[in-house]
Amino acid sequence: MTGSEEPPSFRLAYVPGVTPDKWVRIWNERLPDVPLSLTQVAPAEAGGVLLGGDADAGLVRLPVDRAVLSAIPLYTETTVVVIPKDHLVTAADEVAVEDLADEIVLHPMDDVLGWERLPGRPALERPATTADAVELVAAGIGVLLMPLSLARLHHRKDLTYRTVTDAPESSVALSWPEDAHTDRVEAFIGIVRGRTVNSTRGRQPAPAKGGSTETAPARRKPPAGKQTGGARRDAGGSTRTGGKGGGRGGGRGGGAKSAGTKSGRRGKPRRG
Repeated sequence: MTGSEEPPSFRLAYVPGVTPDKWVRIWNERLPDVPLSLTQVAPAEAGGVLLGGDADAGLVRLPVDRAVLSAIPLYTETTVVVIPKDHLVTAADEVAVEDLADEIVLHPMDDVLGWERLPGRPALERPATTADAVELVAAGIGVLLMPLSLARLHHRKDLTYRTVTDAPESSVALSWPEDAHTDRVEAFIGIVRGRTVNSTRGRQPAPAKGGSTETAPARRKPPAGKQTGGARRDAGGSTRTGGKGGGRGGGRGGGAKSAGTKSGRRGKPRRG
């Protein structure tokens, strides 16, 4: 390696709510010589970070621009409504969107649910961030819908949440630039998909120098006239198995008995 070359590394971006710890641990076990660095980015900025070359891949929220980014969906999150612990909604284990019709539903600028029509009554202003909206919920200003992982990320002792059965959901995907599908990206794809370290799926290794694609040599055929263990007939027409002890019906390994000579003797008629 020359002084101008940088050591190999893998840069992974991820959005709030995603926990890549398990995958990072497996990466470090399998590729200890390739350091993995993590960068948290806002959901709206994830695509620009990938296309700008600031990360090799990212754990992002769908949708992404499929014209320039590849994406493998990983999982879809449950949507919950975050409410004060003494709110009436806490009486149920789960609610529907129509149950929130009389509530002020906060809609932060970094919302990731992609509502076509927000439920409930709108607030006078949109909070700048999800964190700001959580503060307003705690102040009794309104309620907030978000993916379950974000509700856990912004957990407060005075707040709780309930599942919303018919709200839009958020899906998380592994994404990378369409024209930058490197071997290290493929290695991380294998990890998130649960491939074993010896899996042959994915990108194949490049051939050795010289372009040789030889495989292991095939087993040689025995020279003409030699027997290697198959059945053969003697001059009398009875069948013998190959190898030593063939007349007894098997080799030293103890194969199945031959039906040749004994059955032949039983078949001869007695002389009168």
